[in-house]
Amino acid sequence: MTDTPQSPERTPLPPSNHSRRPYLTGLFAAGLIAVGLVAGAGASILAAPRDRIMLMQPTSIGSLAPYSDVTVKGKVAEVFGNKFVIDDGSGRALVETGPAGDDGKLVAPGETLTVQGRFDDGFIHGDLLVHADGKAESLRPPRPGPRGLLDRLHGRDVAPVPPGAPG
Repeated sequence: MTDTPQSPERTPLPPSNHSRRPYLTGLFAAGLIAVGLVAGAGASILAAPRDRIMLMQPTSIGSLAPYSDVTVKGKVAEVFGNKFVIDDGSGRALVETGPAGDDGKLVAPGETLTVQGRFDDGFIHGDLLVHADGKAESLRPPRPGPRGLLDRLHGRDVAPVPPGAPG
């Protein structure tokens, strides 16, 4: 047997703090950017103004102009799911409420209310309902994406109409 010189065993050196410093600095910077993005998105959602709806003066159904924004006040004559017929004495109009009226319980026959919306294709696409007791309900769907978060959180109801306001 021949003796071969043995090499001394190598022990790994502990990692130096200098080699980890750029990695930790980059990780810290990425964390700060992520926190800033989340905080900025939250602040912009909370600061976003909600849609404002202003009630217009009611006009008679007999004088509705096609493709215009209208407000009519009358009695509910009939209800058909998410649609109903409103009668103001000068005529009758079909009002489409969208998904808000799918259950058919949004309005009741004989109820007096004010409807604001757009008159297109022979019927009113409702945007706002104001009941006789002053309770107002928005028929617009919530805005999509994060800007609609407040709409979805606060529900569909709109503030009651102040006394003396048209409607």
